[in-house]
Amino acid sequence: MNHYETVFILTPVLSDAQMKEAVEKFTKVLTDNGATIVNEENWGLRKLAYPIQKKSTGFYTLVEFDAEPQTVKKLETSYRRDERVLRFLTFRLDKYAAEYAAKRRSLKAAKVNAPKEEVKEN
Repeated sequence: MNHYETVFILTPVLSDAQMKEAVEKFTKVLTDNGATIVNEENWGLRKLAYPIQKKSTGFYTLVEFDAEPQTVKKLETSYRRDERVLRFLTFRLDKYAAEYAAKRRSLKAAKVNAPKEEVKEN
């Protein structure tokens, strides 16, 4: 199995529920075809570098997964068939990129789990 990372941009006219449903649809395509989801990050609504289909923003989502190459083909076919997807990019991570992704995930987890400092007012 190879380690992959995919980023896709959904149209900004979707509600939060519709956006989450679309993300669940694509993760279901992966899990139904034998992939294991390693990490899923919702980057939220961001400005695009250039307009796509007359839209200047989009919902970004990153999914890291372990899968066979045939699974990636099925995932990209489902991206192409869904009109909510503006752009997508899927690539296989080499060992250095996989190590970097693991380090980034652990730093993010440490930041989330770190105790918050209390602010004392004088």
